Amino acid sequence: MTTTDLRTKSSELVKTLKEGRSVDLIHRSEVIGEIKPKIKDPKPFDAEKFKRLLKLIKPKKTIPRSQREKVYRRHLMEKYGKGLS
Repeated sequence: MTTTDLRTKSSELVKTLKEGRSVDLIHRSEVIGEIKPKIKDPKPFDAEKFKRLLKLIKPKKTIPRSQREKVYRRHLMEKYGKGLS
């Protein structure tokens, strides 16, 4: 593929890279490089490691709605005083 083709045939380049093939880059009749696809290496999910990490950080349990409202009311009283309805 020439440098001019990079501008005019970019969709073909993308298609070729998605297929996993590489392309030689030509500039003024000379091969100056190679364009190759990036290989994705997704890490598999490790459930045991996830459980161990959860034990380390000890996430807070959810607060019941009634207790949440009490905490919120107390916060409003501290911030704005009794004049709030």
